Amino acid sequence: MGGLTLIDEAIAFAARAHRKQVRKATDTPYITHPFSVAMLLEQTGCEEELVIAGLLHDTLEDTETTEEMIQEQFGEDILEMVKGCSEPNKSLPWEERKKQTIDSLKTAPKSVCIVTCADKLHNLRSLQTDIKTHGESVWERFSRGKDQQRWYYTSILTALQMRIPDHALFDSYKRIVHELFHHY
Repeated sequence: MGGLTLIDEAIAFAARAHRKQVRKATDTPYITHPFSVAMLLEQTGCEEELVIAGLLHDTLEDTETTEEMIQEQFGEDILEMVKGCSEPNKSLPWEERKKQTIDSLKTAPKSVCIVTCADKLHNLRSLQTDIKTHGESVWERFSRGKDQQRWYYTSILTALQMRIPDHALFDSYKRIVHELFHHY
């Protein structure tokens, strides 16, 4: 039997990077999110590099991981995807950061759009589950409420519509945005 695959290495890397984190306002280990994003990518037939980028997509933004660490272990292409999925300046106000994300998706490589779509899809699925369990009070866990979340996720939808309209993940994302923000 051979050694670890690059995906195995990315799983271990992401698990170490996120080891002390939990999902917002829950006791769920944060690593469940990157694992779920990677599974969505894998289930829709994405290539290994996208699955790895899905595993690592929050490491630059939310951990002490450096660009050099990712480049050294996973290469320039995966680093560029992870950077493309990361907010460049977490010190900016929420609205500015989210507008930057939306604007960047309009011209981002399709690989970045696909990983971002999987990321946002998993966030919305988690949110939908929490709303079914806890009701509308779930919106209170966000620094910005339901109306601003609607603006953000709908704007992401519009940007992704231009870049990956035929991707299976986009169809799922479009459906959940409609369910969450137009039926509740």
